[in-house]
Amino acid sequence: MSLLIVYVALMIAGDFVAYLIGLAIEREAPAASLPAFLAMYFLFLWVAWVIAVRITQPRAQLQ
Repeated sequence: MSLLIVYVALMIAGDFVAYLIGLAIEREAPAASLPAFLAMYFLFLWVAWVIAVRITQPRAQLQ
């Protein structure tokens, strides 16, 4: 359950960053904003999953 919570939190943060970068790109080159946003969106899906798995992975205990 903690994996999903961390993943959703990271996705919200990533979507916000992608939105802000897409907004900045739109002001300079409107035609490039949608492809750039979509590329960042799908990149953040993958990056958020990798980070969430690493954050929530069980720690190895020394015996």
